[in-house]
Amino acid sequence: MAEIVRSNVKGALLALVCFGIYATHDVVVKWLGATYSPVQVLFFSVTLGFPIVTVMLMTDREMDNLRPRHPWWTALRTLCTTLTGVSAFYAFSVLPLTQTYAILFASPLLITILAIPILGETVRFRRWAAVIVGLIGVLIVLRPGQAELSLGHLAAVAAAICGATASVIVRKIGQNERSAVLLLYPMVANFVVMGAALPFYYEPMPGLHLGGFALIAALGFIGSMLIIAAYRTGEAVVVAPMQYSQILWASAYGYFLFDEKPDGATAIGAAVIIASGIYIVVREGRVKVSEYRPVLRTRGRGEVGTAPRSSILERLRFQATGAGR
Repeated sequence: MAEIVRSNVKGALLALVCFGIYATHDVVVKWLGATYSPVQVLFFSVTLGFPIVTVMLMTDREMDNLRPRHPWWTALRTLCTTLTGVSAFYAFSVLPLTQTYAILFASPLLITILAIPILGETVRFRRWAAVIVGLIGVLIVLRPGQAELSLGHLAAVAAAICGATASVIVRKIGQNERSAVLLLYPMVANFVVMGAALPFYYEPMPGLHLGGFALIAALGFIGSMLIIAAYRTGEAVVVAPMQYSQILWASAYGYFLFDEKPDGATAIGAAVIIASGIYIVVREGRVKVSEYRPVLRTRGRGEVGTAPRSSILERLRFQATGAGR
């Protein structure tokens, strides 16, 4: 029992460090987003992430080609990750950090809903109640009719929806699709699409800002490795709720770096969203309510196609040790 407690504490601490790094990643995105278009930020973040991915793929012992076994699902996921990246980066650049996080925290709730048509899941009354309460929290944050909804708010909502869709698709095809396909297609799509749009948005960059783009790629990779270690060390039901610590990081970063002060509606809405998300995570961890465990295995980050996704990295590392086929 004591060993389980120690493992859970260690897993939770690793997750807290991980999500602190992810929050720092998003701060750099916001900093660069004040000067550059999300197209330019996304393009260079992806481009500078390719060396990291190349090193990871060099350890992949799975012998196969890069043609997807599920082309239509892969295409839909690739589209969703591209839209998630542009939407999330834009939202971070124009909205307060806490407000952006509060909206993005709706992703686990949306995953629960999307698991019904995509995975054939059955969602019972208690989870439906938690989802509805969480979506009410989103409305509290958005305050339709009381506060002006900007393009940034719509972008954050779009990022939550597209990120949730991409995550559920991974749950559907991830066991049969090769890790390299899941890893590379969204990155290549971002590279091609953002590269095609870049001439219309490009602004010259000093060396410091180019280093910021590299930092985004590096922080995304480090965060992925830490969350893998956290899930390997502690129980998912303990590790998963740690993602909500990002709201604390966002509040601190926003206050000290961007002079942002969360308003009462954002704080209340975020609390409602977080409470409903934690309820769903805890319920999935204790009761066999989902064959795919769509919330617990989301790893707490939406898919944006800029850096390796943690669950895919985990499979690549598993194959590299010779435990693959």
